[in-house]
Amino acid sequence: MKKQISVTVCASLVATVFVAGAADVPEKNERQPEQTSIDGFSNTPMQPDGKWHIHDPNRTQPPVAEPKYDGKRVPPPNGSKMLFDGSNLDQFVNKGWKLEDGSMIAAKGGQKSNEKFGDIHLHFEWLVPVGLKGYGQKQGNSGVFLMERYEIQVLNCWANRTYPDGMTGALYGQQPPLANACRKPGEWQSYDLHFKAPVFEDGKLVTPARITVYLNNVLIQDDVAFNGATAWKRRPTYKPHEPTGRFSLQHHGSPVRYRNIWVAPLKLKLGE
Repeated sequence: MKKQISVTVCASLVATVFVAGAADVPEKNERQPEQTSIDGFSNTPMQPDGKWHIHDPNRTQPPVAEPKYDGKRVPPPNGSKMLFDGSNLDQFVNKGWKLEDGSMIAAKGGQKSNEKFGDIHLHFEWLVPVGLKGYGQKQGNSGVFLMERYEIQVLNCWANRTYPDGMTGALYGQQPPLANACRKPGEWQSYDLHFKAPVFEDGKLVTPARITVYLNNVLIQDDVAFNGATAWKRRPTYKPHEPTGRFSLQHHGSPVRYRNIWVAPLKLKLGE
């Protein structure tokens, strides 16, 4: 049996969330299909809280939240800069990504911005195509790396479960999202990343990188600190780097589409 609750995900936004009953086994439906197993690892180092392994398939799955995004292009606000409007790749390094219907399609070599950024509000929209085979990390695997180091996962998690610290909206390998607010494959999704760059002095970390993330206009990461640069099956660590850096879009074998990429000054007060 399923219970319906309402949770406040930010001061001005309420999402309807469905959670499992006492047995904690989701009913069979299009959002939570039966899977014989969830991919992941139980022989990796422990997370800092000591409760879960990195990429642990047994970690609690976040609740499902209804997306609040209609699939339309979000206009850039005043003071922002458009980096990709669908017409050309002038603001990006890899010219080998195909342009089609106002979007660019992930391909060999990944993609990264020409310009370097520090504190930033990054907006983009993405789409995982219908019909990909397999579950877990095989469902449209991609990601965005702030400063080419700090990853927020891109993946289809509608009717697809994987290890929570590797699902859509996760600080990959570190922090699962507060909720699963994915739309269906074949539908456009919206990301707003509010990122505060780390600060180093004399080769030492002073303040870590922090981020607040909205997926489809639902708050899924609320001023969370990165434990370090993104790593796979390993503990993340910090190494001193420049105060600005490019953001990159990952190609991980899936033809994920990206469109409407713009940046704006960071206005949220993170880490205060």
